Amino acid sequence: MDDSFERGLEIRRAVLGADYVAQAQARTSPFDADFQRFITEYAWGQVWGREGLERKTRHLLTLALLAALGHEHELALHLRATAHTGVSQAEVCEVLMQVAVYAGVPAANRAFAIAKEVFEEEV
Repeated sequence: MDDSFERGLEIRRAVLGADYVAQAQARTSPFDADFQRFITEYAWGQVWGREGLERKTRHLLTLALLAALGHEHELALHLRATAHTGVSQAEVCEVLMQVAVYAGVPAANRAFAIAKEVFEEEV
């Protein structure tokens, strides 16, 4: 394995949690193995691994983009991951307010609903 993949795996585990990553790896099949390697190496190893933004800031941006684009499954996954990146519920609220203004109230409304469900799971 090369450095970008190993770095990506390390960051992916740190953000999403080792259990989640282990489960994702266990579900990898020949059909999606190249895709799993791609996202680990490039998204996690090369983009999340860049030094230009702190991990928490990068995670806040990720939450905003996922909410704005309506990627509900990934949004829920990353909301659960806030426990690993130090993003507070108050910060998520602020991000979703920005989404409402710049991406539309319907996108933010759905994202708030998903966040409430995820945060209620943690109680």
